[in-house]
Amino acid sequence: MNMHTRPADPKKLIKGATGDWEVVIGMEIHAQVTSNSKLFSGASTEFGGEPNSHVSLVDAAMPGMLPVINEECVKQAVRTGLGLKAQIHLKSVFDRKNYFYPDLPQGYQISQYKSPIVGEGVVLVDTSEGQIEVGIERLHLEQDAGKSIHDLSPTQSLVDLNRSGVALMEIVSKPDLRSSEEAKAYVTKLRTILRYLGTCDGDMEKGNLRADVNVSVRRPGSDFGTRCEIKNVNSIRFIGQAVEVEARRQIGILEDGGVIEQETRLFDPGRGETRSMRSKEEAHDYRYFPDPDLLPLEFSQGFVDALAAHLPELPDEKKARFVRDYGLSAYDADVLVAEKATADYYEEAAKGRDAKAAANFVINELFGRLNKEGRSIETSPVSAAQIGAIVDLIADGTISGKIAKDLFEIVFTEAGNGPLDPRAVVEERGLKQVTDTGAIEAAVDAIIAANPDKVAQVIAKPTMLGWFVGQVMKQTGGKANPQAVNDLLKGKLGI
Repeated sequence: MNMHTRPADPKKLIKGATGDWEVVIGMEIHAQVTSNSKLFSGASTEFGGEPNSHVSLVDAAMPGMLPVINEECVKQAVRTGLGLKAQIHLKSVFDRKNYFYPDLPQGYQISQYKSPIVGEGVVLVDTSEGQIEVGIERLHLEQDAGKSIHDLSPTQSLVDLNRSGVALMEIVSKPDLRSSEEAKAYVTKLRTILRYLGTCDGDMEKGNLRADVNVSVRRPGSDFGTRCEIKNVNSIRFIGQAVEVEARRQIGILEDGGVIEQETRLFDPGRGETRSMRSKEEAHDYRYFPDPDLLPLEFSQGFVDALAAHLPELPDEKKARFVRDYGLSAYDADVLVAEKATADYYEEAAKGRDAKAAANFVINELFGRLNKEGRSIETSPVSAAQIGAIVDLIADGTISGKIAKDLFEIVFTEAGNGPLDPRAVVEERGLKQVTDTGAIEAAVDAIIAANPDKVAQVIAKPTMLGWFVGQVMKQTGGKANPQAVNDLLKGKLGI
């Protein structure tokens, strides 16, 4: 379905004083390419070095220095294009984008303009309202600029060129997003795809993934309005806030009879507002022209096919497989594939056993506990094999679901003393479920004898049986097999 003709969704419209408005959002994502060295030089891309310690003569724009393309960065861009189901252009051109800023030593940025390496693609995004398709306009390679630092001296601005020349992929979406929720879901999904591919680590705190958010508003069904670009938003939460704030600002101006000026703005999360940065440059303001130091970038279809053959399974395919092969719900599969490490952990835990039970345990017990502790799956003290063993103990009736929670807690908290075997813990600590009907029967008899009034009630109203089950469980320390308790009670009470 062409998103431009997608009918306005009443649930996504913003109510203004004079009627409803629809927000239209397009994104430009700057994703730092995962590579050891920069796009046109051999300098390191490592984060956090001393200022200006990862700078070659090329990055510092010393006279006579020539750029040389880094093949790995080209491969990463092609892999990303393949992951976005996009056209790969076998010939692309690097251009100079001219502007002057202290952290841009050359006085221009090497980028791609009319002939990018990757053309149109598509990303499938799950939202609370269902799945939407977001069109990708293009992906091009370009250099990052350095960093100006204004808060270390009262009289001087300092420049750190460690980032200068680091490879970026600029991924431009079509204006297909219609709410802040869709915008956040799109960036989340795109980040997941990049992390699966290993082409960008998606670390927004380090600035390795940044979003320029284009926002405009219109009356439902009208032509697109004038857009404003919000630069360098560096968290998914802030992207949502920036869209909301900017849409309301534009609606306020239009409803007061004003016009929207096309401009670049910044989002201030502290104040919850966007403010003007500069009027928007047009392409001609940058005086683009092909970089005379670089030949057009050309590669063969065979080069692309070889990269395609080694792509990992991507989130959409993995989700479909989890639903198909493991019988998981779409929701559970979504949760598990959000991070590749999580999906791998789950598959190991589910190997050779009830995959649904393993998914429930991983999502409800493990993720809940990791979130509480602020830990990631990579630092989980409980291994996938241990989770699998706990699921097996429930399946073979050795422990109940309730005991499993206690067992998980023991394995989680005592992991520091070395890995625990869940089966051994059950044996050593007497956590086994009591399935010996003789032992359970004694508890059942005692509770029936002690509560004649409740016996009369349950015979009249069988739904009260739960009270008796609860009492027996209490008396056996939660270790009695609930099914056995139920059966015995029903037999003795004649229900």
